[in-house]
Amino acid sequence: MVRHSRTAPGWALLASELTVLFRRRRTWAMLLALAAVPVLIAVAVRLSSPVAPGRGPAFLDRITQNGLFVGVTGLVVSIPLFLPLTIGVIAGDTIAGEAGLGTLRYLLVAPAGRVRLLLVKYAGAAVFCVAATVAVAVAGVVIGVLLFPVGPVTLLSGDTIGVGQSVLRLLLVAAYVTVSLLGLSAVGLFISTLTEVPVGAMAATIVLSVVSEVLDALPQLVWLHPWLFSHYWLGFADLLRQPVAWGSFADNAWLQAGYVAVFGALAYGRFATKDVLS
Repeated sequence: MVRHSRTAPGWALLASELTVLFRRRRTWAMLLALAAVPVLIAVAVRLSSPVAPGRGPAFLDRITQNGLFVGVTGLVVSIPLFLPLTIGVIAGDTIAGEAGLGTLRYLLVAPAGRVRLLLVKYAGAAVFCVAATVAVAVAGVVIGVLLFPVGPVTLLSGDTIGVGQSVLRLLLVAAYVTVSLLGLSAVGLFISTLTEVPVGAMAATIVLSVVSEVLDALPQLVWLHPWLFSHYWLGFADLLRQPVAWGSFADNAWLQAGYVAVFGALAYGRFATKDVLS
């Protein structure tokens, strides 16, 4: 009973955070915008001439052969810009948004504590990461089924798997992309503790994601690439082989875990000593 009484406020706070997050029109507008990415890709491919192999984003030339590739292509197109943009908005708003609204002080008066509040805010951002990638993947599958034939999928290794296994592979890719965004969420949480202006925290988080991708594209900085949180964002090709190679997934997970640990600690160090006036 004692344990329950101590943990209940945390779960209630998380439920409240998710309720507020997914009641906002902004949240649903961003999810709908993400879902529109694979829809636009599918419609464009349907109305145009066949795409030559190697032209455009990865897997674009395979969409007309199998509609399930719309979901994968949608994730490929979304992860360099659209997904980081929406994650930056959510993560940057975690603490700064409450401070800007003047509700942060009242949250800390409640029996939540600063550590628990940080954990809840980060958990909310992580849940949005899941929702964002699922929105792209599910919209891609639905529009792909409607506009193109669907059948067994030929993997990058040349092996062929059934529709059911193909959907599982797509879910694995979505899980990989979700994990890829957790480090950026932690960076946004830390930045959000530095200011009371949510727009500034959102913009800084988005800019940092762009800077990381630009640095990752410079061959002169190859020594730095493995340390950039965006380095493995597009490394899910191994999940589309037979058998599945888990090396890139593990490398990505360890890298993102490092960013979560470091920037989570920085966020705690900043927030625990912050004089909250708002």
